[in-house]
Amino acid sequence: MSTKARILDASLALFNESGERNVTTNHIAANLGISPGNLYYHFKNKQAIIYHLFLRYEERVLTILQVPSERPLQVNDKLHYLREVFSGLWDYRFLHRDMEHLLSADPELHSRYRQFFRLCLDRVAEIFRGLDQVGIIAANEEEVRGLALNTWIIVTSWFSFLRCNLIGGDSQSISQEMLQGGIYQVFSLERPFITDAYLAPMDELQKQFVPKPDWLEAE
Repeated sequence: MSTKARILDASLALFNESGERNVTTNHIAANLGISPGNLYYHFKNKQAIIYHLFLRYEERVLTILQVPSERPLQVNDKLHYLREVFSGLWDYRFLHRDMEHLLSADPELHSRYRQFFRLCLDRVAEIFRGLDQVGIIAANEEEVRGLALNTWIIVTSWFSFLRCNLIGGDSQSISQEMLQGGIYQVFSLERPFITDAYLAPMDELQKQFVPKPDWLEAE
């Protein structure tokens, strides 16, 4: 593995564990057993590391959000998309724990993120169109775009929801199980659009793989 890749891997682990604001380039270099100068040879500062980690995350998400060209979408595809997206959310959780701060600190990253948002919105809308074409959901174009946007909002704000409402503000204590509770919420968002023919299979899929978490029950 190249030094550059090792720096990115170590940075990701440290950012996820301790929070990006609490990790310096000196911490990263010490973790790898290299000199700060060696690190700066590959990345001029911490913002450059964050930017390249975002590029990794972007590639992962856009690879997930593709409609298969060789077959129509199936019921299980919806669960696959959500599981993979939330898995990526967990693996790059430092980005979503403090996204507003990261974007405000780096205009180049903010510009790239806006492009990413538009691409994701188009990809998610295309998935919903595919589900509509095979009769799994029934949604017109306006509803498809609304579903795509609302899905994006749930996914990207899920950390904030957990931090503000469930765990007293300590984002470090969010677990992967709590994060994946967002999958249930996306299923709930889409349920009114499921056709009668697919309502029972979708309910069974949700019940088996993403039941409503106990901690989401109102007290």
